[in-house]
Amino acid sequence: MAITLISHPNCYRHLAGDDHPEQPARLSAINDQLIRSGMEFIVQQRDATPASKEDIYRAHSNLYVDEIYAKAPASGYIWLDPDTQMMQHSLDAALHAAGAGINAVDLVLEQANQQAFCSVRPPGHHATRDQAMGFCIFNNIAVAALHAIEQHKLERVAIVDFDVHHGNGTEDIFAGDERILFCSSFQFPLYPNTGDVTQGDNIENLPLPALCKPAVWREQILAHWLPRLQAFKPQLILVSAGFDGHREDDMAQFLLTEDDYQWIAQQLKQLADKHCQGRVVAMLEGGYALSALGRSVVAFLKGLM
Repeated sequence: MAITLISHPNCYRHLAGDDHPEQPARLSAINDQLIRSGMEFIVQQRDATPASKEDIYRAHSNLYVDEIYAKAPASGYIWLDPDTQMMQHSLDAALHAAGAGINAVDLVLEQANQQAFCSVRPPGHHATRDQAMGFCIFNNIAVAALHAIEQHKLERVAIVDFDVHHGNGTEDIFAGDERILFCSSFQFPLYPNTGDVTQGDNIENLPLPALCKPAVWREQILAHWLPRLQAFKPQLILVSAGFDGHREDDMAQFLLTEDDYQWIAQQLKQLADKHCQGRVVAMLEGGYALSALGRSVVAFLKGLM
């Protein structure tokens, strides 16, 4: 068993403004907690390489990708949507974030019983095929999934998204695609106020109310996700790992703790051991309370062990 943490210094260079919750300090908080917990001596670490434009085209329309390249500013800021800014380093950071998922897929498919965690930003799961949304420029998990399918010829890839916000972009890209099973749990109603109506038979959404307790969250996952995942028999499990459902995170009102993130990692690892030789790739999405984020990532990694 080996867990590799994939990141890149350029992911720190994307800045969305001093008051923006999606800060470089998020990655620092994860690194600090890895050191504090002793996990830095257990996980292997490597730098991401950037995705190519052709890699991004798999998940997004050519027109959208070309517009992002054309709009990327040499100085100052531009707004892609009311929550999502770009500055001179944003495109490079977004390409490294998406590239980390590609690197991770290649890595875990090289041999059995491999897992990887991509500690990257900007996040990705709100980016639709044609639109930046919710801090997200490119849909990192979708790029990784389509790389696994098109380059490695996989036929069944599961994407599990436990961010407290619905992974609307991932659903937009994959709704109706039978090669993908997409499972998303999220607070509803809450930004982006989607997911209550499912867009395809390959989607398993779990909209849950504010103040959702850990026992309810776990019960819903056991009742709805795990049977679908078992029946799907994925050849690879990808995870949109958002930790903003933690009770200390004020971006939403779930009541989860780091123990719950360790639990979900254990469930996914058991599935992976049964169906895909232990292969799991997780990519950072949300999580904005810095201490809780660092503790939750460490707990999740321990769960994969």
